[in-house]
Amino acid sequence: MSARSERRQVALQMDPLAPINIDADSSFVLGLEAQKRGYDLWHFLVTDLTYWHGQVCASARPIELRRELGNHYSAGDMVPRKCLKDFDVVLMRQDPPFDMQYIAATHLLELDHPRPLVVNHPFHVRNSPEKLLVTYFPDLMPPTMITRNLDDIRAFRAEYDDIIIKPLFGNGGAGVFHLKPGDENLSALFENHVATSREQLMVQQYVPAVREGDKRIILVDGQPIGAINRIPAAGEARANMHVGGRAEPIELTERDREICARLQQTLVDRDLIFVGIDVIGDVLTEINVTSPTGLQELQRFSGVDGASMIWDAIEKRL
Repeated sequence: MSARSERRQVALQMDPLAPINIDADSSFVLGLEAQKRGYDLWHFLVTDLTYWHGQVCASARPIELRRELGNHYSAGDMVPRKCLKDFDVVLMRQDPPFDMQYIAATHLLELDHPRPLVVNHPFHVRNSPEKLLVTYFPDLMPPTMITRNLDDIRAFRAEYDDIIIKPLFGNGGAGVFHLKPGDENLSALFENHVATSREQLMVQQYVPAVREGDKRIILVDGQPIGAINRIPAAGEARANMHVGGRAEPIELTERDREICARLQQTLVDRDLIFVGIDVIGDVLTEINVTSPTGLQELQRFSGVDGASMIWDAIEKRL
């Protein structure tokens, strides 16, 4: 395989290709759509980034994607230290956690942006973590505390009784606990967290409506294009599909549209093209900008081609 310089060059900065689920992965369909539009596709890992001689480079491979189970990609020879300015677009799609490696990558990608155009904008990805950007809209959220102080968590629990506690920079439902009234595990959970992590905890009032689903609404350029509903498995407080939640079709409600309208200008101002927000009942819980998911489920349920809409938005910027 070889890249042809007259064609637009698109890089997927993401996790390894071999283990992805081609029926669920949003990065996969973004790559397929790029190929459909005649772009040459490349892949590299976040660990392949290098700053050298004043340039940001990556050891990258040209790739081709196919919707064939067990044969979904082929890759050419590695090109060492390929200058990122050789690409037209870099899709920053490695999975969280939003850790120092993620933050360092945003700094490196920001050095060259907007050539290549990085999606989402690396500066604003760094400054818009999922569980912190949402705090700009406190009236849309359930009662929330961010802290590393056990006494404060106890005071919050005394006020709201039934709570969710989770790592501030966690993802995929990892480390999320539902502490029901009378549960005696708070101190032990807190001690385990501080022994293994330096990050703060987010504590929220439990929203019983999660039993009816945790809605993922997908926005492109600040506009909602549709939603999927994630239903927790029996005996689970978490609706994340990584931990057994199942996706179902759902329509946007008037409240959903009201929430999206409130967020629109902030997302546009930060040039966050592809965003997924989480809504439980009538409250907003997260604004996902690092590597949002849900494109394939949305298309399967409603026929909405989110990948095509995202590329339309990208092309407007090119």
